[in-house]
Formats: sequence, C-alpha cells, structure tokens
Amino acid sequence: MAAAPQTPASSIDPNEVARFSALAERWWDATGPFAPLHRFNPVRLGFIRDRAAERFGRDPKAPRPFEGLSLLDIGCGGGLLSEPMTRLGFKVTGVDASERNIGAARAHAEAQGLDIDYRASTAEGLKAEGVGPFDVVLNMEVIEHVADPSAFLIDTASLVAPGGMMIVATLNRTLKSLALAKVGAEYVLRWIPAGTHDWSKFLKPEELRSFISGHPYDIAGPYGVEYRPLEGRWTETTDVSVNYMMVVTPA
Repeated sequence: MAAAPQTPASSIDPNEVARFSALAERWWDATGPFAPLHRFNPVRLGFIRDRAAERFGRDPKAPRPFEGLSLLDIGCGGGLLSEPMTRLGFKVTGVDASERNIGAARAHAEAQGLDIDYRASTAEGLKAEGVGPFDVVLNMEVIEHVADPSAFLIDTASLVAPGGMMIVATLNRTLKSLALAKVGAEYVLRWIPAGTHDWSKFLKPEELRSFISGHPYDIAGPYGVEYRPLEGRWTETTDVSVNYMMVVTPA
C-alpha cells in the first residue's frame, strides 16, 4: 500500500493569516486599514524597479522594462505590488496563504484587465508542487508575520532562478521601531489596526544574515526606508532602525 503524500511543513502562522483574512475586502481602500501600505508603495516600487533594472540590465524608464521576466509576490495580500509589477512587464505569480486575500486580489486584477496567476498557497507549497523558479521573488513585509522566519527565508530564496534576486522588506527590532512602528502606528496615530504587529517578531538585519549563512546565497543591505511626515511620503534613507530592505541573490 502506497504511503500517503506528506504535506510540507509550513512556516505560516494561522493567527496571522486569520488577522489579514478578516480585512481582505479592504485591501484596495486607500483610506482603510491598509492605507499605510498604499502610502508605502511608491518607495517600494522604486526600489524594486531600480534594483531589478540593475540586476537584469534593463532600462527602468522603458514602458515595460521587465518583459520576459517572471516574478513571484509571496504573501501578496490583495495584490498591491502584483498589479504594478505586471504593468512593468513581469509575468507575475501572486501567492498568499489566505483564500480571502487571493479572492480579493483576483477580483481586482480582473476588473483592471490584468493577467496575474494568483494562488492560495505558501512558499513550501510551491516547492512541493515544483512551481518556479522565478527571476524575482518579492518577500515584502511578510517574514515578520511567519512562525519560522529562518525556514521561510530559505524556502523563498530557493524559488529564485539562477541569476535572479529576492527582495526582502521587514522591520528592525529596535526601541525606535517599538515606539514608531508598534506603539505609534497602532495606538497613537492609529494608522493600522491594533495588534497588526508583534514587536518581538521584528528581525534585525544580522538575523537575516545568520539565516542565510551556510546556504548558497549572498545578501546585500540593509537599505533603510523612512516616513517623512512634513512631506507626507516615504523615502530611502541610511537609517535602518525601523523599516529596511535587503537583496538576496544566488551565490
């Protein structure tokens, strides 16, 4: 008698999935609970575009500079990055552990006439299915919400094609991030719902480096991002004490 197929171990935290699933219909509401991500998107998009253009020798000013390249948006939520990446020419696969998030993302993309391969799955699930690899993997503001960040980082890195890249965005575990990203954003300014973040799960850049150590990848950064309230916008900065990004590439 054949053994039953084993379900791949998951780094997903079911409580986090439930939290974001409950807000699924609000992803594209620019004044709703995901308003901070809408404000954050321009600097994220610029960072991704510029690093990818440099990596693949593309002209970032071209209308669809990444035509012919594949991109995985892991933890895609409602598709706030998947849609603009598609418009830049990438063939996008958007993956989220929440069926409700994927439903919201798929409906919005269809309304916009965008062809995006949305899947309710996980990094581990994609590996088990033999999906990929991808020229670009986006791992944006997800790793601080998973149960096993080390396994998650390696699983997502393994989905990067030779010569490709993965961009990781997360929050640093510092007193400044506790004051601004947790207490300030959730309880004082009420930018995001209380309980969105668990400060103890924020990750220092050296921790990401330690997760990668011993595996066949290089990691560059961190590259800081900060909010400038007087200008009402996010910008890149040398300050990595709150938000930052790192770039992982196959060695």
